[in-house]
Amino acid sequence: MSLLGLDPELVAKARRLAARAAAPVIDLARAHTTVSVERATLRLAGITGADTAHRAGDVPWVNRVVDTVREHCGLEHGAALPVFHALAEHNLGSLTELAEATAAGQVRYRLPTGRDRTRAARTARTAIARGIRTLDRNRTQRDRLIAKLGDPPQRPWIYLIVATGDIDEDVVQAGNAARAGADVIAVIRSTGQSLLDYVPEGATHHGFAGTYATQENFRIMRAALDEVSREVGRYVRLTNYASGLCMPEIAVLAGLQRLDMMLNDSMYGILFRDINPVRTFVDQRFSRQVHARAGIIINTGEDNYLTTADAVEAAHTVTVSQLLNEHFAHEAGLADWQLGLGHAFEINPDIPDSFRLELAHALLARELFPDAPLKWMPPTKHMTGNVFRGYLLDGFFNLAGALTGQGILLVGMMTEAVVTPFLSDRDLALENVRYVLGAAGNLREDFRPAPDGLIVKRAHQVLGEAVDLLERIVDRGLLRAIAEGTFGLMRRPEDGGKGADGVVAKADGYCNPAIDLLEAES
Repeated sequence: MSLLGLDPELVAKARRLAARAAAPVIDLARAHTTVSVERATLRLAGITGADTAHRAGDVPWVNRVVDTVREHCGLEHGAALPVFHALAEHNLGSLTELAEATAAGQVRYRLPTGRDRTRAARTARTAIARGIRTLDRNRTQRDRLIAKLGDPPQRPWIYLIVATGDIDEDVVQAGNAARAGADVIAVIRSTGQSLLDYVPEGATHHGFAGTYATQENFRIMRAALDEVSREVGRYVRLTNYASGLCMPEIAVLAGLQRLDMMLNDSMYGILFRDINPVRTFVDQRFSRQVHARAGIIINTGEDNYLTTADAVEAAHTVTVSQLLNEHFAHEAGLADWQLGLGHAFEINPDIPDSFRLELAHALLARELFPDAPLKWMPPTKHMTGNVFRGYLLDGFFNLAGALTGQGILLVGMMTEAVVTPFLSDRDLALENVRYVLGAAGNLREDFRPAPDGLIVKRAHQVLGEAVDLLERIVDRGLLRAIAEGTFGLMRRPEDGGKGADGVVAKADGYCNPAIDLLEAES
């Protein structure tokens, strides 16, 4: 039952406008590939490891191969055909052997034709299909573990971050967090990894303000949380970041190691990491196709807009971004239950009725996306050194989550923006969440905002402003809207940003069996 009395015609109009705004960008994404999409494709085919003898440091074999293919014959037709033709031509037994021969200068890549092309396409499809079957097996295993161990007994799921820089230390903190009540563990990435155009190899112990996202780190943490899940009697989910210049590759690695959630926003990298818009939209479409197949829940990043723009004045831009993220996700094959659309508790607490405004925004998101496990983010922008005030703000945030039926509740820290939280801070924060959710119980069934009250009026106002903005975006184009600073006050031109040189227009006859297999399933 609707508590806000939203006009269903206006809601439908908003979705139609979002689809129209997204359509040219989807066409652009379909018409291009990137170096990361091609690397992700080869990762599905089984390539792993790195060139440890390189003078400038370890270079992943997949980077070595894709860069050489691009140098020899371009990526306009994809990497799969030249790679699997070279594999047969040189009678090599694995992609790793091919990479080693490539590094030694023994391979000259070319685009095969005729029977050679047919043979290379068939062999590539077989290898990539094996990788996709691994995604399928991991999805089935997750379902079996949830059936056996059980899901958390309540919603919202309690989501807590670890960020030591050392995967072994992360394992200890994650286990303790799960024992203390966390349902989802997010491993923060090392600062700046989103701007690396390669994925490091192996276990890492030296990240700054986070731990590197690598396949081995994913494996280690998933295995540790499986053990803790059996101990606590519920399936504990694992989150990382499919964003930045290696978004598609990290999505693949997450699926191969059975991660459960990935931060994956359509515009975050553009706005907050200055990554080229076209690169980002191409990469996010492929990554979401992988997430859809792997049964991974995505978390989007609308909460970040409210750290740079005013949370009241810019509230409608969050709604617009949520609608766009929803459409991009559906087009890539994600279901509603996989859409952890983001929003945040970021209104200045000194504003009169700030809590009522927060309730209006949270309830609007809940009613616009009734089947999505919304990810509700705690206060950060207005946290200060007054940890007592911060703890109280987090309590209000938790109460808003209980009242409005949020799906994923990120645990707020009273020391946010002051220090990296101590273990004791996390324990107190979890205590806050447990108390509020336990005391509130099913208070949501008693919560009925007045039809002519501030909460309902504010929600209608934000929806109306969102529709007006979507109409302007349809007229001017989404890429232009981004360039003009519509979201988060960040101005990002279409031809600017990092990674633009990694975007390639597809030629007629472009071949990528991974996309074909993923789209066929979708």
